[in-house]
Amino acid sequence: MTILPYALGICMVAITLSMMMCLGRLIVGPSIVDRLLALDTLFLNATCLIVVLGIYWSTTSLFEGALLVAMLGFVSTVALARYFTSGHVID
Repeated sequence: MTILPYALGICMVAITLSMMMCLGRLIVGPSIVDRLLALDTLFLNATCLIVVLGIYWSTTSLFEGALLVAMLGFVSTVALARYFTSGHVID
C-alpha cells in the first residue's frame, strides 16, 4: 500500500480550500489590486489542481490543459494589469 493517493487527496483538499479563499478575496477585495492578485492566484491554484488530478488519475492528457490554463492566466493578468495602470491594453 502506497502513501501517494493519500498525499494527493490531502493536496486536492488544500488546493480547493486555497481556491475558495482566493474566490472570497476576488469578490470582497477592497481594492482592484487585491482582486487582480486573487485572480492570478486562482489561476495558479487551478493549474496546480489540474496537475495533481493528472497525477492522481495517472493520465498525461491533463498536463496540456494545465499548461493552457497557466498561459491563459499569465496573459490575462498582464492584460488586466496594463489596463488598470494605463487605461488601455494595446498601444
